[in-house]
Amino acid sequence: MNIRFKITLLFTILVTGILSLLSYSIYYFSERNRQDSFKKRLKGAAESRARMYSLMGSVLRTVDSSSSGIIPKRFVAIYNVDGQPLYEFFAPGMIRIPIDSATIEEIHGAGEKVYSAGEFVVAGIFYKDASQPFLVFFGGDDQDGKARISELGKILFFSLLAGVFSTLLVGFLFSSQLVRPINRIIGEVNEISSSNLSHRIYTGDNQDELYRLSNTFNDLLNRLQESFTLQRRFISNASHELSTPLTSISSQLQVTLHRDRDSVEYRKVLVSIQEDVEQMRQLTKSLLEIAKTGYQGSIELNEVRIDEIIFKVVSDVKKLNAAYQVELEIGEMPVEEKDCLAYGNADLLYSALKNITENGCKYSPDKKSAVVLNFSPNQILIEVKNRGDVIAEEEIEHIFHPFYRGSTSGEVKGFGLGLALASRIIGLHKGSIRVTSDLETGTMFTIMLPSLMTYYE
Repeated sequence: MNIRFKITLLFTILVTGILSLLSYSIYYFSERNRQDSFKKRLKGAAESRARMYSLMGSVLRTVDSSSSGIIPKRFVAIYNVDGQPLYEFFAPGMIRIPIDSATIEEIHGAGEKVYSAGEFVVAGIFYKDASQPFLVFFGGDDQDGKARISELGKILFFSLLAGVFSTLLVGFLFSSQLVRPINRIIGEVNEISSSNLSHRIYTGDNQDELYRLSNTFNDLLNRLQESFTLQRRFISNASHELSTPLTSISSQLQVTLHRDRDSVEYRKVLVSIQEDVEQMRQLTKSLLEIAKTGYQGSIELNEVRIDEIIFKVVSDVKKLNAAYQVELEIGEMPVEEKDCLAYGNADLLYSALKNITENGCKYSPDKKSAVVLNFSPNQILIEVKNRGDVIAEEEIEHIFHPFYRGSTSGEVKGFGLGLALASRIIGLHKGSIRVTSDLETGTMFTIMLPSLMTYYE
């Protein structure tokens, strides 16, 4: 069931319900009004017959016989308090309707009563005459009123049917107009593919929900286009980085095999090839680690102590190069061990922090980095500082892209994957990285990780 049909159906059901309730209310209150009005007429007629009988009973039958146009099917009965009939009149063609003694006693006590007797409504009153009290009954069938109510019911029924069909038509036109911009958006989205990701959906000028929906799709397309661009750039850069050592190895082997050489020359070639192979191994390892961070479900997460990971990072970075120096400063340690814990993968966090710390040493003139670790109830804060060249403001947002190397990299060897890997790992752990760089304080990477207590909040 498409949305246009759903809107039409819902709109029709709602309007039909409202019209039905309105029609029923009109019919119900009209019928109530007819009944009340007819009862008042009967009671008034009974009172007038009582006065007339009291004053000049002899002319009462003449009056009843000549007033047939008022209520065609009617009867008049007058009884004394003992239940003996004093006067009776029944319209032509009517069967006599007896009045039981219980009704007479009830009216004698209450003074009046209006009740139903088959198709007739009867009004009975107790009249106190100067000579003798008596009871007057005036009954009749409101044929004219019932006919008018029946006609009203037919009018309301057919009006309801006409209203339902009109609502269906109007609802269909209304829903078609309503979903037209949605169909336009669907059509534009269906036309977008990987070959024309630059196409954007028309938003229009109205600041409504459809405008927001179109903007949401456009934002999604922007992210997809950026993702495709980064993916193509990543593949291109990875291919280039992998082909460079392979080309070097192939060239060296071709030159070496061109003629016989002594063992020293062969050794130099093998050492050079070994360096190229090691470069490829490091690059492949980094690429695999980046690929691994893209599949969160395949990563095992456990409770890990960040301080222990930091100790290992500091120790291992120093072993990478004898010139590297890492100063470690730890703030006030928490009283409870659980406040030192984070929820994550120890190997990935180690890789991220090691890459950032190693870069701090690698790009600092004095080959020195400072690592500061602080704990708080809600998060764990790690700062890595160095005194390297200032990173330009416009470059900071790009340094976490794969294979990006800033203008300050110079001749320092690297692939531009370390920070990209670190950023993905920290993001995987619901953390964040902030970079500041200026002449006064140098460059500082601030890593914020949620503590174990706040990871699921």
